Amino acid sequence: MHVILNSFQLPLEQPVAVFALLLLVILAAPLVLHRFRIPGIVGLILAGVALGPHGFGVLEKNSAINLFGTVGLLYIMFLAGLDLELNDFLRNRHRSGWFGLLTFTVPFVLGYLVCRYLLGYEQVASLLTASMFSTHTLISYPIVSRLGLSKNEAVTIAVGGTIFTDTLVLILLAVFTRMEGAGIDMMYWLRFSLSLLAFSVIVLWGFPFVARYFFKWINDQTSHYIFTLAMVFLAALMSEWAGVEPIIGAFLAGLALNRLIPHASVLMNRIEFVGNALFIPIFLISVGMIIDLQVLTKGPEALIVAGVLSATALASKWLAAWLTQRMLKLSPIDRNLIFGLSSSHAAATLAVILVGFRRKRAQRHHRAYPDHLPGVVIRHRSRRQENGAFS
Repeated sequence: MHVILNSFQLPLEQPVAVFALLLLVILAAPLVLHRFRIPGIVGLILAGVALGPHGFGVLEKNSAINLFGTVGLLYIMFLAGLDLELNDFLRNRHRSGWFGLLTFTVPFVLGYLVCRYLLGYEQVASLLTASMFSTHTLISYPIVSRLGLSKNEAVTIAVGGTIFTDTLVLILLAVFTRMEGAGIDMMYWLRFSLSLLAFSVIVLWGFPFVARYFFKWINDQTSHYIFTLAMVFLAALMSEWAGVEPIIGAFLAGLALNRLIPHASVLMNRIEFVGNALFIPIFLISVGMIIDLQVLTKGPEALIVAGVLSATALASKWLAAWLTQRMLKLSPIDRNLIFGLSSSHAAATLAVILVGFRRKRAQRHHRAYPDHLPGVVIRHRSRRQENGAFS
């Protein structure tokens, strides 16, 4: 009886009880919300909100949750690079390039102006939020595929443009997160550029070379999966050594191994199955656990900000699709199809949000314990700036 009572003591601390609850949530949330035509990704985030420290306090965001959440985040970015259709992209690279440039530039510029001058965020917070608007996730692509439109020119342009905009966002993310600390130290930026170049060369050219020989000489599917996973996390670790976020390393690892792992292969099936069944759902639950809905009850400001950001994201993506239609002489139906594919924000957007959240939390820790970081200059900010996009 004592063991049973301890199992239900909140927040849950026993590893078996925590993992059992996570599995039940991963199973039940998508099934329940599917009846209401709500995407499973939303259900898992809402479950994290309800179970987390800002909800009913059933789970606490401990080291185990953080570990699985980090693995899931890297897994998302790896799959984003692995799932890209490079052949379709190369065939339509010029038209996709124009769309990628527009769907990156228009939301980024419009988002920065709104965040900086309308909402009053500090510069780095505005840049991070603007980059969040630029990226998009092809959540609606399976619907298009089921309707037999996957070979449509507009769909190909949208899919190819994803490579441009997501890559640009991840590169700028590496720069933005270093802006305050680096200042105008040219030597730092030179070292940073060289380390980033060396890291990119090793991952994009070295990893495929090693993987090609490994897959050729080792004929064991389990070993292939473990090797692939090791490449992902090695790239993420090397990306930290180069001074950028680990998600960039995971994304580049996906691009590097893209041609070596066919989409219809057994290895690809295992990679997607493990990620979609375990790591990515736990990451989505962990994202929900950091959301504090009580902020919405403290006044209208949070609702106003949420409305402004949502309207800006949709309007900027529609404007980018309209400009693409005019420039490439597409039909209005093609424009709507491009907008429908590019207006969803999930994988890379969640990554940017989580990076910004962790960065803001680290800044608060640094201000609370300045003695732990000698040489760090703590700037004074107004209260409005403190409650920026990622507070």
